[in-house]
Amino acid sequence: MSSIKVVLSVLAITFYANLLSAKDTILPPDSTTSIVDKTASTYMIEEGKTLYNDGKIKDALIKFRQATVKDPNSWKAAYWVGKCHYQLDNFGYALKYANTAISLGDDKVADEIYFLLGTTYHRLGNLDSALINYSKSLELLSKPRAKVLLVDNYIAECKFADSIIKSGKVHERKLLDGDVNSGYDDYGVVLSNDGMTMYFTSRRSNTTGGGMNPDDQRYFEDAYVSKYNKEEGKWEDATNELGRLNSEGFDALNFLSPDGLTAVMTLNSTYSEAKSTTKGSDLCELKLSNKDTWNSPKIIKNKSINTSYFEGSASLTADGNTMYFVSDRKGEKSSTDIYVVEKDGKKWGEAKPLPMNVNTTGRETTPFITQDGRFLFFSSDGHIGMGGLDIYVSENLGDSWGDPINLGYGINTVNNDSHFVYSKELNKGFVSGYEIIGNKASIDIYEVDLSNFSLPLK
Repeated sequence: MSSIKVVLSVLAITFYANLLSAKDTILPPDSTTSIVDKTASTYMIEEGKTLYNDGKIKDALIKFRQATVKDPNSWKAAYWVGKCHYQLDNFGYALKYANTAISLGDDKVADEIYFLLGTTYHRLGNLDSALINYSKSLELLSKPRAKVLLVDNYIAECKFADSIIKSGKVHERKLLDGDVNSGYDDYGVVLSNDGMTMYFTSRRSNTTGGGMNPDDQRYFEDAYVSKYNKEEGKWEDATNELGRLNSEGFDALNFLSPDGLTAVMTLNSTYSEAKSTTKGSDLCELKLSNKDTWNSPKIIKNKSINTSYFEGSASLTADGNTMYFVSDRKGEKSSTDIYVVEKDGKKWGEAKPLPMNVNTTGRETTPFITQDGRFLFFSSDGHIGMGGLDIYVSENLGDSWGDPINLGYGINTVNNDSHFVYSKELNKGFVSGYEIIGNKASIDIYEVDLSNFSLPLK
């Protein structure tokens, strides 16, 4: 071997040896992390962002966690871990990682971190800290005016929440006793006319078919029923054995007729071949059989009601002739509106959206119409509220709708509050909201004392 070849061989060996030991030898001046690992972390963050934008939050979280392992000093990786936890309602963990991102960043860390801190403190009810971090986010903001308006809106919600809490007007709210709340997400009360039977939606492990939604890796929703035990003063063991009502996909009972024999439900079998749907979420009608079990749901054959988009959360007047429901048919998943449709004889007519003093550019969802059709309760994050979804009431004035009124503290909190049901006869309401235990939160069903509640609200 010539001397030149020997030299080249030595150089090659040295190059590859250095490359293989880059973790120990190629160090930037401000970190103990190698260039190789920094590059791998950056790549994992981009992969995670793609998953996040596709709605696969848990899969994204795994990627971002891997990124933090590769580069523990990456504030971006820590930020995205925190953001995923926020979306998964793990507010304690969201706070932890957002603060980690702050500690790893320089004096000009992205406004998004402070915004995440602000929203997390907001959901945890620490309004003072939320306002401080929202303000810091505004100071650093270099994004378009739309982002400024968004932060301004959150600041307004914090101040609104603070004013309502300090007003002293509080509705007593308590978790339901018995087997209704499970530790999984439980929500969406539908009461029988006498108030002794409760249907609700739950994502428990015994869901029909045992399947999980691939987007969030949680069990599919089933409809459940529970009876009230007067002697013990609690709701008895809940069951999802409801005949043919539940499928292997998403199932939720929305409305029960006063006689208890007819119901309307939301069904989504996108991930199941159990039933044929439009491959969106559809509204279905069903009847109680002679054997006291539910027959198979039948999709409402009306193209202005059921589309290829999401339709659900139906509520009907006592006579069954007017139905309110939710749809995202505008094509924006972050935006849903409330629609109304009336029966023309035995068939449903054309569904129309409620006016823009009710519907907004945000989310309007989970409508509940009183039996006489006069008052509509619904949840929204498009009107100024305490934070997240708040519950409002609007009065049907015949040719228009009254401006929505916030139901106040106790019914509403700084978190998402939805699926409000009002029983004038029982002087009670039921609402679905967050219960925060430790670092995590789940959706539970609460009972609200409405003995001093009267409509219309002033």
